[in-house]
Amino acid sequence: LHFAAAATASMASLPTVEHRNQEATCYVGNLDPQVDEDLLVELFTQVGRVASCHMPKDKLTGAHNGYGFIEFLDITDADYAMQILSMVKLYGRPLRVSKSSLDKKTGKDLDVGANLFIGNLDPVDVDEKLLYDTFSAFGTIIKPPHIVRDEQTAQSKGFGFVSFDSFEASDAAIECMNNQFLCNRQIIVNYAFKKKTDSEGGETGNAGGPLERHGSRAERMLAASNPLRKYVQKSAVQRTPNTMFATSASAAAGMAAQRPPPGVAPPLLMSLPPPPPPPP
Repeated sequence: LHFAAAATASMASLPTVEHRNQEATCYVGNLDPQVDEDLLVELFTQVGRVASCHMPKDKLTGAHNGYGFIEFLDITDADYAMQILSMVKLYGRPLRVSKSSLDKKTGKDLDVGANLFIGNLDPVDVDEKLLYDTFSAFGTIIKPPHIVRDEQTAQSKGFGFVSFDSFEASDAAIECMNNQFLCNRQIIVNYAFKKKTDSEGGETGNAGGPLERHGSRAERMLAASNPLRKYVQKSAVQRTPNTMFATSASAAAGMAAQRPPPGVAPPLLMSLPPPPPPPP
């Protein structure tokens, strides 16, 4: 009887799934076991009008499977939720918020190799949310940024990784962000080394050979012909990369006139300070 009731409940939910507006639905992943549908609705109501909420649950234990779906009344609200709530921590876990239709159609197939290594990060002030907010200005990030942490203390080791859906985005991120200051540290942005499979000699390379970075010509050719790129949904609010960075003291002097007026907070990404005035 228990299994019959569970099967009946499962079948009853199928029409709801089929009639859901996939373009206005967000997938919400990495949920803590304490999160329930009421809390999820309350959170996402802050960014838009929620039409429905569904969290698949285990038929035996009744516990959710760590993810859910939020359907909005408007597609614009779903796009806005992706921008605002992605990587926001709920019970200590950064939420993964993405378009439901995009996850269903592409999965991991948008990982074309546009993967960046971000080094010299401040271990206290820089977290996954800050990396997401900073680097999502350059393009679509296909999976949550990853900061390598100590297994015992969960303290950041000062480096992490960000993956884009295109090399145009990753190239722009390298050009604009390498050697720039993030939380008072000059960060390093470069293409990450490729991970070798077990048949290729493990992650350290084949027989001790040299490691190869992402961003090769072969990867770029494959990425350009990826038919699934057309499914990437563009946000209603387009983000423009900030390219007003200084790479030298002389360049910073030329940008001094563009500083914010008194009383206005400066941007997070700081340029080098202007040179001192000449002696009298």
